[in-house]
Amino acid sequence: MSRLSGRLRVIARAIPKLALKAWRRKPTDVSSVLIAHHLLLGDTLLLTPLIARLRERYPNARIALTCPKAIVPLYAGRPYGVEALPFDPRDLASVNGVLKSGPYDIGIVAGDNRFAWLAMATRCRWIIGHADDTPAWKNWPVDEAHPYPPTPAAWADIAATLIDPTPPRAYCPDDWPAPQRAPFSDADANILSQAYVVLHPGASTAVKKWPQERWRALAEHVERLGYTPVWSGGPGEVELVREIDPKGRYANFAGRVGLGELWHLFANARALVCPDTGVAHLGRMVNVPTLTLFGPGNAMIHGAGAFWRDAPFMPITITNMPCRDEPNIFRRHVEWVRRCDRNETTCVAWRGDHAACMGLISLDAVSRALEKLLTEGL
Repeated sequence: MSRLSGRLRVIARAIPKLALKAWRRKPTDVSSVLIAHHLLLGDTLLLTPLIARLRERYPNARIALTCPKAIVPLYAGRPYGVEALPFDPRDLASVNGVLKSGPYDIGIVAGDNRFAWLAMATRCRWIIGHADDTPAWKNWPVDEAHPYPPTPAAWADIAATLIDPTPPRAYCPDDWPAPQRAPFSDADANILSQAYVVLHPGASTAVKKWPQERWRALAEHVERLGYTPVWSGGPGEVELVREIDPKGRYANFAGRVGLGELWHLFANARALVCPDTGVAHLGRMVNVPTLTLFGPGNAMIHGAGAFWRDAPFMPITITNMPCRDEPNIFRRHVEWVRRCDRNETTCVAWRGDHAACMGLISLDAVSRALEKLLTEGL
């Protein structure tokens, strides 16, 4: 089934309900909530403060979260009592599964407001989202539109205010049960019995990648510090790790483990080093000391924020990067936002194999920060 077919199915169910929008009223008694989205790993995990606040406000409510199939195993332990609904707009069974899961008292749309149509088709009685998405048709099913705040904040904390301006209590690792994992081989288990540091060089886009020779040099530095360097990466990052470590000097888990195994790999590490990508947020969930390299992304917007204020998390970035100048987030123009969504073909400061913002993050700066993380903590 194509993505277009899935959207047509959703819109066909939503349009009759849209005609009755003027008569909708916000429920006073809330027993069920749907969070509708189709975000990648990192942005999905950034919805955790919203889920936590919903659980505090509605302690007995059913809370369901649409979730890309690959991420569902992370929610197997039902953190905050949330139910993960597998969802892929191109998969008929998952689309029908979400549509049949309703009705809900409240639907919350995170990120792209096109999923307000999904919330309406799922028979949400009242739909809440952020205002000013473009094009305007995305906003038509939204009953309660919240503008982005006028002052800077982490996006995860902003998402939580969709339901209540009162922030949830800070994240505690015990709030998220560790997912199940497949057993590691004896050879892998032997490596993981050592004091090791996970190096994750892959990123969602090329402009977030740190130069390969620096990853190689960082692995050597980790070894000199007395720790075992361990590579990690997704299925699409196997070749990247091979290029960085062509002789296979260090243990390599890239492409060999799922998210459940990755959770446990991180949980037992002394530290994690990665670009600004989904695994950085996973590191905060696991509570592993995490050093994250921010280039085009904004370390304040996608950093720890108030919710993860107790997490052992350290961002490294070039603060006043002049080409980090796009005031947009999820297609909204937000005056205080300064980030960059360019790719390697549109980057105004592309340096052949990396963006200037990543190239300016020196090996020395990362090495010193990692030493501090390993020896002194935060």
